[in-house]
Amino acid sequence: MNEKEIATGFVHKVPADLKEILTSNPDVIERWNKLTPVARNEWICWVTIVKKPETRKEHLVRLQEDILIGKKRPCCWPGCPHRRESAKKWFK
Repeated sequence: MNEKEIATGFVHKVPADLKEILTSNPDVIERWNKLTPVARNEWICWVTIVKKPETRKEHLVRLQEDILIGKKRPCCWPGCPHRRESAKKWFK
Protein backbone atom coordinates (compact mmCIF):
# COMPACT_ATOMS: atom_id res chain seq x y z
CA MET A 1 0.00 0.00 0.00
CA ASN A 2 1.30 3.45 -0.89
CA GLU A 3 1.73 5.76 2.05
CA LYS A 4 -0.02 9.02 1.29
CA GLU A 5 1.77 12.26 1.96
CA ILE A 6 0.36 14.21 4.88
CA ALA A 7 0.17 17.95 4.32
CA THR A 8 1.22 20.05 7.30
CA GLY A 9 0.42 23.49 8.68
CA PHE A 10 2.67 26.47 8.17
CA VAL A 11 3.63 26.97 11.84
CA HIS A 12 3.04 23.51 13.28
CA LYS A 13 4.12 20.06 12.14
CA VAL A 14 1.77 17.09 12.28
CA PRO A 15 2.42 15.14 15.51
CA ALA A 16 2.58 11.33 15.55
CA ASP A 17 -0.83 10.78 17.18
CA LEU A 18 -2.51 12.98 14.58
CA LYS A 19 -0.65 11.17 11.78
CA GLU A 20 -2.18 7.91 13.06
CA ILE A 21 -5.68 9.39 12.90
CA LEU A 22 -5.11 10.78 9.42
CA THR A 23 -3.63 7.62 7.95
CA SER A 24 -6.22 5.32 9.53
CA ASN A 25 -8.95 6.52 7.17
CA PRO A 26 -8.40 7.38 3.48
CA ASP A 27 -11.34 9.82 3.52
CA VAL A 28 -9.88 11.76 6.43
CA ILE A 29 -6.44 12.15 4.88
CA GLU A 30 -7.94 13.13 1.54
CA ARG A 31 -10.04 15.87 3.13
CA TRP A 32 -7.13 16.92 5.38
CA ASN A 33 -4.81 17.40 2.41
CA LYS A 34 -7.44 19.57 0.68
CA LEU A 35 -7.54 22.01 3.61
CA THR A 36 -5.50 25.19 3.37
CA PRO A 37 -2.20 25.33 5.29
CA VAL A 38 -3.79 27.84 7.69
CA ALA A 39 -6.76 25.54 8.35
CA ARG A 40 -4.46 22.55 8.94
CA ASN A 41 -2.37 24.70 11.26
CA GLU A 42 -5.48 25.60 13.28
CA TRP A 43 -6.41 21.92 13.69
CA ILE A 44 -2.87 20.95 14.72
CA CYS A 45 -2.68 23.74 17.28
CA TRP A 46 -6.16 22.94 18.61
CA VAL A 47 -5.09 19.34 19.22
CA THR A 48 -1.65 20.04 20.66
CA ILE A 49 -2.25 23.09 22.87
CA VAL A 50 -4.32 21.23 25.48
CA LYS A 51 -2.66 20.15 28.73
CA LYS A 52 -4.43 16.90 29.62
CA PRO A 53 -3.82 13.72 27.60
CA GLU A 54 -7.50 12.78 27.82
CA THR A 55 -8.51 16.15 26.34
CA ARG A 56 -6.04 15.66 23.53
CA LYS A 57 -7.57 12.24 22.76
CA GLU A 58 -11.03 13.83 22.69
CA HIS A 59 -9.76 16.49 20.29
CA LEU A 60 -8.28 13.83 18.00
CA VAL A 61 -11.60 11.99 17.86
CA ARG A 62 -13.52 15.20 17.22
CA LEU A 63 -11.05 16.33 14.56
CA GLN A 64 -11.67 13.13 12.60
CA GLU A 65 -15.45 13.41 12.97
CA ASP A 66 -15.54 17.10 12.04
CA ILE A 67 -13.30 16.74 9.00
CA LEU A 68 -15.42 13.86 7.72
CA ILE A 69 -18.56 16.03 7.85
CA GLY A 70 -16.78 18.83 6.01
CA LYS A 71 -15.71 21.24 8.73
CA LYS A 72 -12.65 23.23 7.79
CA ARG A 73 -11.61 24.55 11.23
CA PRO A 74 -12.22 23.72 14.88
CA CYS A 75 -15.48 25.17 16.17
CA CYS A 76 -15.29 27.91 18.79
CA TRP A 77 -11.50 28.19 18.47
CA PRO A 78 -10.10 31.73 18.50
CA GLY A 79 -7.21 30.65 16.33
CA CYS A 80 -3.62 29.60 16.74
CA PRO A 81 -1.97 31.96 19.22
CA HIS A 82 1.45 30.97 17.88
CA ARG A 83 0.80 33.07 14.77
CA ARG A 84 0.21 36.28 16.72
CA GLU A 85 3.30 38.30 17.54
CA SER A 86 1.75 39.53 20.79
CA ALA A 87 1.23 35.95 22.03
CA LYS A 88 4.71 34.65 21.26
CA LYS A 89 5.98 35.51 24.73
CA TRP A 90 3.67 32.85 26.18
CA PHE A 91 4.93 30.00 23.97
CA LYS A 92 8.41 28.62 23.60
